Amino acid sequence: MPLRVIFMGTPDFSVPTLRAISQAGHDIAAVYTQPPRAAGRRGLELTPSPVQREAERLGIEVRTPTSLRGDAQQQAFRAVQADIAVVVAYGLLLPRAVLDAPRLGCINGHASLLPRWRGAAPIQRAIMAGDSETGMMVMRMEEGLDTGPVGPVEKCAIDPDMTAGDLHDRLMRLGAALMLEALARLEANSLTFTKQMVDGVTYARKIDKSETRVDWTRPATDVHNTIRGLSPFPGAWSELVIGGRTERLKLLRSTLSDGVGEPGGILDDRFTVACGSGAVRLVEVQRAGGRPAVASEFLRGTRIEKGMAFS
Repeated sequence: MPLRVIFMGTPDFSVPTLRAISQAGHDIAAVYTQPPRAAGRRGLELTPSPVQREAERLGIEVRTPTSLRGDAQQQAFRAVQADIAVVVAYGLLLPRAVLDAPRLGCINGHASLLPRWRGAAPIQRAIMAGDSETGMMVMRMEEGLDTGPVGPVEKCAIDPDMTAGDLHDRLMRLGAALMLEALARLEANSLTFTKQMVDGVTYARKIDKSETRVDWTRPATDVHNTIRGLSPFPGAWSELVIGGRTERLKLLRSTLSDGVGEPGGILDDRFTVACGSGAVRLVEVQRAGGRPAVASEFLRGTRIEKGMAFS
């Protein structure tokens, strides 16, 4: 028998799961998402979230509260009389009254192998730390930050040059399939959860702007992991004097390379840059106000020479 579902999510990452639940025939009674945000060149246009746009396309009621802590919002949530709430990158904390409202509670699709990388930025942090594996997990939600017991798991290798954007796209597809599996088990009364391990807890704090400038004195592996872990957003960056003017370049893709030199120094005509130890070769960059360009294309239109240096 189909489940009566409240879906809670906001960014692109959440959309495949919402779509899959709808296509599977479950009754999505309401969708909760973050309110429309200012966007556009002047920040004057209110833009609905990707989840709101998809829910409206599917003809599902959308709710956009700024908080779920008030009595009125909690009563409205309970009034849906949902069997289950499915949460994927929603962005608001769920108080106890909300967690307890659905008949079968709330479950969360989380993009890490808990207890590693609890928190807001698990995809970026996994890559920045040089992890070789991550995955999606379905977790029964508690009031703590990603502390609940875990159910179905789908692991995913992190390839050596994979960016956060690449991993995001892979995990959002895995997450949709995994959540359907969890709901099928729930319908069959066979969904079980296991308490998280006490050891190995790490926290994926939000990315701070101070982390985005590349520190070329770091080892090449650290520089490479920073570049790919912050790509495409917010993007690692460094400054380079081009044509007598200092420009900020966003560095979107790189690969480890051989080379020795002063940190930040350009070693050859293939855009190899020296680090504190080792070197990286830049594969994709973006000038301020420009579009992403593979390095070979960028170098055809920009004079970059051995001996120049990033700062």
